[in-house]
Amino acid sequence: MNNKPRVLKAFEALDQNIQEQIKLAYPEGFKDHLIKFMNKDGEYQSGLPFETDEKYYLVKMTVAEARELIADDDDYDDEGNLREEVREEYEERYEDEEDFD
Repeated sequence: MNNKPRVLKAFEALDQNIQEQIKLAYPEGFKDHLIKFMNKDGEYQSGLPFETDEKYYLVKMTVAEARELIADDDDYDDEGNLREEVREEYEERYEDEEDFD
């Protein structure tokens, strides 16, 4: 992670392929995986860590935003879990990426 570029962005601002890979990494939702960090202004924020071979992402979101993202996303079922057919589609699409299990 030390040598990788770091990206701090909102989930909606990420490329769709990164969003899909994040969903694979967190198939049961985001809220339980948020970490706290201090921004450049010395203020605490929360975010979702995600790492690819090329970059380290810290996706800015609060617990409330994490819940809302999952609730509003058709890729997730009513219990907040990634739908099996969606997971299979994304796994096939990103089979050459890191293992998400």
